[in-house]
Amino acid sequence: MSEQKPKLSIITAVYNQLPMNQIYWENLVKHTKHSFELIVIDNASTDASADFFESVGARVIRNSGNYSYPVSQNQGIAIAKGEWLAFLNNDIIVSDGWDETLIANAEHNQLDVITSCGIERIESKAATKKLRRRWNRIRGLVGLFGTGRTCLLLMHKWMYGNWAAFCKDRQTRFKHQAVEGFVGNTVMFSRRALAILGPWDETQQAADFDLFLRTAMRAREVGDIRPMHIALDCFNHHYIRLTMKGGYPPFVDKDKLIALEQKWTPEQRALLIEN
Repeated sequence: MSEQKPKLSIITAVYNQLPMNQIYWENLVKHTKHSFELIVIDNASTDASADFFESVGARVIRNSGNYSYPVSQNQGIAIAKGEWLAFLNNDIIVSDGWDETLIANAEHNQLDVITSCGIERIESKAATKKLRRRWNRIRGLVGLFGTGRTCLLLMHKWMYGNWAAFCKDRQTRFKHQAVEGFVGNTVMFSRRALAILGPWDETQQAADFDLFLRTAMRAREVGDIRPMHIALDCFNHHYIRLTMKGGYPPFVDKDKLIALEQKWTPEQRALLIEN
């Protein structure tokens, strides 16, 4: 990670999952092309995850309890120095050049908020369904043996075979293509988006859904930003809920959180169904 002002600030909240955190870091270093800083919000891990991230040079904020997603991400924003802000789950494996691909796609399509694609959504409903079925079979089988490092890597290997070739094929076939919507494990903001939209809404644990609606409504009402889009040429693997089996402590700020339905009307939420 560069000591100069980085192109990219990567902000990630964690609670335990040391094997996954190590895999995440290894692939981040291997596949990120731009200079970056990693800001880790550690929500009172008990398995040395915070120590690990500090040992590799990440900037670690150690919370005394488990805070919600938006609060954690806003803690990262407060100290971030990068031109772009990337909010990444820790249970992902990034593709080679993921950052270059996302930024190039955003600039080509004049987007200020963009996400990668992934198992959750690719170019069509049929293609997504096929991919998810494959992942469900693999994680169901290998997951019987636990979620240690070996099993996590084996799932990934069986899922894609040649990961580099899989990702390169998508980068080539879908270069600069984007569709309105979101995949929440990898979200990137420009500084301009932050100035227009402000930070994450700390009342919304479903923060990616909320962010999409914020961009969509702003686009309709003001027109100075486009809705959040998915870059079809950037695919990041997400283990989804597999690594959550250990459970999490209740959020310290749980009394502040409200449901999406309490903020957005049925008509506004209909945009989520469309996308």
